[in-house]
Amino acid sequence: MTDNPNAEEMARQVVYNALRGVIDPEVGINIVDLGLVYQVVANAERVNVTMTLTSPACPMGGHLADEGREAIQAVVPTSVVVDVRLAWEPAWSPEMMSDEAKRLLGWN
Repeated sequence: MTDNPNAEEMARQVVYNALRGVIDPEVGINIVDLGLVYQVVANAERVNVTMTLTSPACPMGGHLADEGREAIQAVVPTSVVVDVRLAWEPAWSPEMMSDEAKRLLGWN
């Protein structure tokens, strides 16, 4: 892990921006604004993402995790290890969505 917190924050932002390009096909909104991305830990050697789905029964789970991994790998050096894991705690709820996602869905 690097000793430079600014570099780590910049790396996290690069990862979040890449994940904004991953659209949930059932809802049509990116996984960051949907609140599906719980944690991003990024440094010069590794990116770890913990994300969830709107439901454990969602058939898109593997697909969204793979798309997230591919989106990140497209913006980081090839030497960086990218790990995207699904988590079920805490359970996702609509309150986790950004204000923009709620607006797009007509919830505001």
